[in-house]
Amino acid sequence: MTEPRYDAVIHAANRLQISAMLAAVHSMEFSRVRESLGVSDSVLSKHLKVLEGAGYVEVTKARGASYPRTWIALTRDGRRALAGHIVELRRIVDLAEAPSGGERKTPPPD
Repeated sequence: MTEPRYDAVIHAANRLQISAMLAAVHSMEFSRVRESLGVSDSVLSKHLKVLEGAGYVEVTKARGASYPRTWIALTRDGRRALAGHIVELRRIVDLAEAPSGGERKTPPPD
């Protein structure tokens, strides 16, 4: 079972979306990730540098037929970090959905 672990690197909205998209595939082309997020090349590059610096993604450049292509893959450490972060987010959501210690779920009547 994956241990809950909040990860500030992954938590930023765009980085969380990048990680989630990459978790579903072996690798994804830079342009596809950019289009899915609706961000510019520079914004995506900035987020990828943070993820790459943490060891969560690997960026590979390959020569295409007419232009270079950049592929992004989530590393094993990135997959573990994402899984732990998701478990922690679910734990936090559960706190909001289940009352604890006899506290009321709804406000008292007026």
